[in-house]
Amino acid sequence: MRMRPTLSWTPTEDLLPGTTSLAPVADALSAGGVLVLSGAGISTESGIPDYRGEGGSLSRHTPMTYQEFTAEALARRRYWARSHLGWRTFGRARPNAGHRAVAAFGRHGLLAGVITQNVDGLHQSAGSESVVELHGSLERVVCLSCGAFSPRRELARRLERANPGFEPVAAGTNPDGDADLTDEQVGDFQVVPCADCGGTLKPDVVFFGEAVPPQRVERCRELVREAASLLVLGSSLTVMSGLRFVRQAAQAGKPVLIVNRDPTRGDRHAVTRVTLPLGTALTTVAGRLEIPVVPVDGQVAG
Repeated sequence: MRMRPTLSWTPTEDLLPGTTSLAPVADALSAGGVLVLSGAGISTESGIPDYRGEGGSLSRHTPMTYQEFTAEALARRRYWARSHLGWRTFGRARPNAGHRAVAAFGRHGLLAGVITQNVDGLHQSAGSESVVELHGSLERVVCLSCGAFSPRRELARRLERANPGFEPVAAGTNPDGDADLTDEQVGDFQVVPCADCGGTLKPDVVFFGEAVPPQRVERCRELVREAASLLVLGSSLTVMSGLRFVRQAAQAGKPVLIVNRDPTRGDRHAVTRVTLPLGTALTTVAGRLEIPVVPVDGQVAG
């Protein structure tokens, strides 16, 4: 029997009640040394759904696992057909107020770093630097045979040439860039091999059931050690890949602050959980600290 990864979490204890007070977040940022850990919830205002929030994609969609992808040619066909279509939606997504506020905090020297569980690249598009992409990026593709990396846009062009007229209408798009298509819509979609060795191509992202590279985990642990506090933005912390850093910070006596509408698996380690929408919360904090939040077009929000 194939084991499924942890996709959901049910509280078994009384958790920290939510609040709308942003004072602890503003205080932590004004003191500096804040490490941001972001999840899918920060990108929902950019049109990318999250996994577990209200209307989250897990209610209708089970993500592809690493074991399925590597073992089954049909699973890879289904994945690449859906991902090829979903990539177009990701390509149109733009950073929202939450991403821009994080970038503004970084420009003003208030952050120790940014760790994101997202694969959409929106933190970097907003201007954040030295972002650790815990789960990789959809911008890159890796060959499982020779290890060569290539740009996702190059693969998209190859898939378009191999599948002329492939224009199904998806029921939705998920945080991993996977569009919702039926088996009939996938049809006989043609997957292309590595251009260098003919091997199997995979997006350079960590699938469910796949381990985060150890050196990446250690880099994140180092950032936690160097930080004064940890600010979690838009993550349920259901999976251990993010929760372990919350536990590390709490065990070291560093304040953990969470901005997430729903309870999280890390609430017991936090000093506060703010239940406001991320864009509103972060731009409000920026205003209190007199930090301008600059949209992508370069005009200061006012």
